[in-house]
Amino acid sequence: MRLGPNWGVEQGLSYRQYKRVECGQPRDEAGTRVSKQIPRPGVPAKKPTARSRVPSEATLNRRKRLIETKRSAIMEAALDIFSRYGLHGTSLDQVASQADVSKTNLLYYFASKDDLYINVLRQLMEVWLRPLQAFTVEQDPVEAIGDYLKVKLELSRDHPAESRLFCLEVIQGAPLLLEELSTSLRDIVESKVAVINAWIAAGKLAPIEPHHLIFSLWATTQHYADFRVQVEAVSGRPLDDPAFFAETLANLKLLVLQGICPRP
Repeated sequence: MRLGPNWGVEQGLSYRQYKRVECGQPRDEAGTRVSKQIPRPGVPAKKPTARSRVPSEATLNRRKRLIETKRSAIMEAALDIFSRYGLHGTSLDQVASQADVSKTNLLYYFASKDDLYINVLRQLMEVWLRPLQAFTVEQDPVEAIGDYLKVKLELSRDHPAESRLFCLEVIQGAPLLLEELSTSLRDIVESKVAVINAWIAAGKLAPIEPHHLIFSLWATTQHYADFRVQVEAVSGRPLDDPAFFAETLANLKLLVLQGICPRP
């Protein structure tokens, strides 16, 4: 290949570099062949070819479902073991084994045991607090509180492990949950205290302190989850017995609603 006489000068090349290009054998000063080609006039540079394929939407959705399924399995296993043995009595190996994943795979979803524990607690708090968040000023308080008792009792019947785990954390001083309790939980409770105060101001409820009402609603319903063994031992009947559930709900409504209804 012959290049113009002035091409090397234009490119800033020495005579030796110019001759290497002309001969098609680019080498360094020591004479070693180099892989990088010096651009030649009139020859377009080769564009790198993209070999990576963009995954389809169906593939991305399948991966997302797989991630969600594994994460849910880990959370469910963690809830079961944490509620029985507590944070310090539980190992990640136990959780991984029950969730049917490797420990390495578990740590892909959760950075540590504390991280997993906090995520489980936050999830159960969302479940337990959802019924309380439904309180609005426009509702009839007797109906709203009666419905709340029913939902909370159903949660105690269907999700006792969540209640026991929350109870264990609070009994130990809530070292990993105190911030949540003093911020998000407090905010929710204060917003519902305002609703209860509005009911009282409208003459729909007796003049009671709203915080104590909320604490009493929690205590009377979650007792049937946290002290399930004691309830069954004393009464001889489990809460998943439909007749016993109906009897419990009727009596809780009687105890609570008669105490908060306006007095003549």
